[in-house]
Formats: sequence, C-alpha cells, structure tokens
Amino acid sequence: MEEFDKVFEEAFEKESEEINAQLSQRIILALVGDVNSGKSSTINKLMNEEVAIVGAKPGETVKIKEIPYKENIVFVDTPGLDDVHKENSNVTLEYYKNADIILFFLNAAGTVLSDNELKNLKDISQTNNDIVIVLNKIDAAEDLPSLVKYIEDKTYNQYPIAPISSKTGENIEMLQKHLLNILRKKSKDILMGKHLKNRSSVANKWIVGAGASAAAVGASPIPGSDIIPITGIQVGMMLKLATLYDKPLSKDNAKELILATIVGNLGKSVFRQIVKFVPGAGSAVGASVAGATTLALGYAVKYMYENNIEIDAEHLKSIYSMFLAKQNS
Repeated sequence: MEEFDKVFEEAFEKESEEINAQLSQRIILALVGDVNSGKSSTINKLMNEEVAIVGAKPGETVKIKEIPYKENIVFVDTPGLDDVHKENSNVTLEYYKNADIILFFLNAAGTVLSDNELKNLKDISQTNNDIVIVLNKIDAAEDLPSLVKYIEDKTYNQYPIAPISSKTGENIEMLQKHLLNILRKKSKDILMGKHLKNRSSVANKWIVGAGASAAAVGASPIPGSDIIPITGIQVGMMLKLATLYDKPLSKDNAKELILATIVGNLGKSVFRQIVKFVPGAGSAVGASVAGATTLALGYAVKYMYENNIEIDAEHLKSIYSMFLAKQNS
C-alpha cells in the first residue's frame, strides 16, 4: 500500500502540473479565406456559441481581426496574402508564423482551390505547415467525394481535410478531431477540448487513447512492471476528464476512485501479473485486461460527469462494473 501511495502521489502531482501548464498557454488559430467562406459561422458552430459576428458581405475590405475567446484562445481572421500593400501581407505572414493552427477555408459551392487559393496555400505553408483545410458549405456541393479527391491531389495529401457545413453542423466533429490531433502534439489540446461543442467526443478520444496506452504497458512480459505506469495513465485520464467537464477532482477523491477499481478488480490484477510467467500467452492477456479496466474507468467517470452523479467510490463501483462487463462482452 505504501508503494501505491507513493506512485499515486507522484502521478497526481506530475499530471496536475502538466494540465495546469497547458491551461496557462495561449492558443492562436488563424482563419484564412474569402469573406463568404463561412469562417465566422464555422467558429460559432465549433464552439457552440457566438464567438464571431456573422454577416460580412462579399467584396468588403477585410483587415486582420483578433477575436479573443475565453481562457487564452484567440481566433485571428485574416484576408489572406492578396493585399496590394506588401507591408500588410508581411504583417499577415507574421500572424501565420505564430499561429498554432491555420484553418484554410474553401467554398464547396464555388470554385474550389483556385490558382490564387493554391498559391496562397503554398505561400502560407512556407511559414507554417500546421494547416487544416476546411471545405465548407458541403450542403450545397454536388459531388463531394470528387471535390475532396481534387484537393488531396492538388495538395499531395499534405494536410488534413475537414468537409463541413457550418450551416447544418455536419462533420464539425471531424474538424474538431483534426484540431485536437495537432494541438496534442503541441501539448495544448486540453484547453481547446474543454471549450469545444462536443465534449463527449473529446472525452471518448482521450479515454480510448488512455486505454491503448494502458494495453501497451500491460503487454510487458515482466511481472509487476505495469502497475506504476498504468496508475499514471489512469490518474492522467481522470484529471483530464475533470478539467474537460469543469469538475475539480481532489487528490483524495482521485485516489479513492483508483483504489475502488483496483479492489473491485483485484482478481484480474493479480491474474495479469501471474499469467506473465506463461511463455507466449502472458503479454496478450495482460494487455487485454489493462486496456479494458482503463477504458471502463474512463467511461464510468465520463458517464458520472455527464449525468451529474456524485463522483465517489460508492457510486463508481456499480457503473464501473457495468462498463467493464461491456468491455469483456
């Protein structure tokens, strides 16, 4: 028990520090595209509230506009690099250079990836290659698969493409996934995730990732070698979920939840360690159990947050057992 306490304390402190560090960073998302490409409506749909004013008219002169959003997130609406004044284009390039992600908007109902748009894209990529192509207005497109294929061919599959409709909300989750994939590599995905429209899909992504990590660790053939890292993975997952749903999780409460799942799953935990002495079979069984128990814990905690169930060991046990049974079925 003393060893678990030590492992838990270290994992909790480490994961808490990493999350707090993420929340203190600034995220800059640069938006590139014509004034009628649906940039503002896409951001509003993505964040599920009115962040940017919709209604600019085609042909209006557009200047760089910073749109601050809550905790350290800034959207920057830019006109592209077509300004006749070179100094203005240089300022725009500086914004692209500092952006975490550039959202390059195309209009599926218009001329998709014109020569000028392609030139703009290539010029921008020289400064920052973290680009997501947003193909908006797919609700008005006639042959979407051909449009996507055309973009892929023209860009040599260098960038993720999100074909969406900012009008209907179709495929907004795909755009959300592309954003989080890039931000995760920059250790900035938690802040963005807690403000996105569909927090449930963000939670699922984190839970599945933790389950995969736990399974990889559980595959270790050395008995007992997985206990420490799996504890860290599970603690990190719970703290991220608590941050996502704005439900602070104390150290004592987190420990109580982890212990509840360990005690409730003691037979399998012991079995996982013993079976590793069996040549050939141990790693696969260890991976399966470690992954399943971590997934069950994640989905149980998520379920409790989304249904406003008090997060304590007593409530967790039955819900955890339900999700563990689903993993093993």
